[in-house]
Amino acid sequence: MSALSTTSTALLASLFRGLADTARLSCLLAVRERECTVSEVVAATRLSQPNVSKHLACLRDCGLVQSRRSGKYIYYALSDAGVEQVLQSAEALLLQIGSAIGACPNYGEKETP
Repeated sequence: MSALSTTSTALLASLFRGLADTARLSCLLAVRERECTVSEVVAATRLSQPNVSKHLACLRDCGLVQSRRSGKYIYYALSDAGVEQVLQSAEALLLQIGSAIGACPNYGEKETP
């Protein structure tokens, strides 16, 4: 087991905080398969256009997605294969422990009254 330095631990926590936001994660998942415009991400996530733009800018600033302009459109895609690997690893882990995560009193799914 490798010991993380305080700086590395803080950066890792920042990464997971960024991924913990459901809107931001929805945007990330929307551009997972192919590059998309903001309008396509809006359609896929059902979030408002300003909200999607804000989250995609955050993901770009953090290095999780990349963007390219083509005419009047900006296309977003995962920045690196490592981002896809993190998503795949999270999905694999959820297959094993998803029910425990869902039932966790601190982080699990919240019941709506």
